[in-house]
Amino acid sequence: MGRLPAAILASPSSFDSPHSGVALGVIKVIKDLVTFTIPDTANTDTSPNAAASGSWKLGDRTVHRLGFGSMRLTGTEAFHQGVPRDRATSIAVVRRAVELGVNHIDTAAFYFSSLRSANEIVNAALAPFGDEVMVATKVGPRRDRSGAWAESARPEDLRGDVEENLRQLGRDHLDLVYLRYMRWDTITDHFAALAELQREGLIRHLGLSDVTTAQLAEARTIAPVVAVQNRFGLDDTGSDDVLRACGEHGIAFVPFFALAGAKSAGDPGSTAAAGDAQVLAVAEAHGVTPQQIRLAWTLAQGPHVLAIPGTGDLAHVEANVAAGAIRLSEEDLAAMGSAG
Repeated sequence: MGRLPAAILASPSSFDSPHSGVALGVIKVIKDLVTFTIPDTANTDTSPNAAASGSWKLGDRTVHRLGFGSMRLTGTEAFHQGVPRDRATSIAVVRRAVELGVNHIDTAAFYFSSLRSANEIVNAALAPFGDEVMVATKVGPRRDRSGAWAESARPEDLRGDVEENLRQLGRDHLDLVYLRYMRWDTITDHFAALAELQREGLIRHLGLSDVTTAQLAEARTIAPVVAVQNRFGLDDTGSDDVLRACGEHGIAFVPFFALAGAKSAGDPGSTAAAGDAQVLAVAEAHGVTPQQIRLAWTLAQGPHVLAIPGTGDLAHVEANVAAGAIRLSEEDLAAMGSAG
């Protein structure tokens, strides 16, 4: 807090003049005026912060539960769909997320459009921040240079895929690598190949994506699993058993497509429309958007649940981070149920 300078509070004796009575009156007025305090504007930033979402120990790193997904940095739609985004804007989006407390970013080498690479954008954006942000990537799916989907990785391909992520991200090791299950007969050989790269120091922590509880158990016999990334959200709770298994073993559960909510533009009497109406009602009660309520619902599923909403828009970054501070009541959760 600030005050007016003490110099103006001169002692009455300093006014040696025939008008000392007037001077004394002026001094009294000044003393009465300076009793107010000047507001301190140094800490008036009202921006949201990801710290409000809580934190989780992801391997050997503590991260805020509200993170960031990089898929939408490359274009208005995923992969080669839509229009490529302005590179400078995408870099600014990532940096703004970090400024707002995000310290966990999800990306992949196969996140690219005709002109943009998510890994390259993340690399450039994080240059000023050193290693304060945990970067997770994933392997398994593959795309050729034209953007077409190629045959998924074989165990012997994974070293090259990990090294490609290292080159694109400009790092000497990867903080977290997910193995995305690509309908192989078993994940054993693929996960064992990643475990070998972990022993070599190229990977710090291992995760799984799009797996069942049985596959999670299978992988844990090979190497520790610190996170599982499955499709999950208010409208798609098919991985609820995996979410619960992760909680029991102290493993982070990181849903993707958590904002892929039902669209009510169709039949207003449909289940999807009813689900949207429930979410909208809760959103209006909290004075926030339905998308923010969906993120808050995701985080409410357990302390081990992390959210990684993605966007290429600065305003949406702030809105997503602000969702981490929303606390839903039992009544809110019961009202929404499973909106789909």
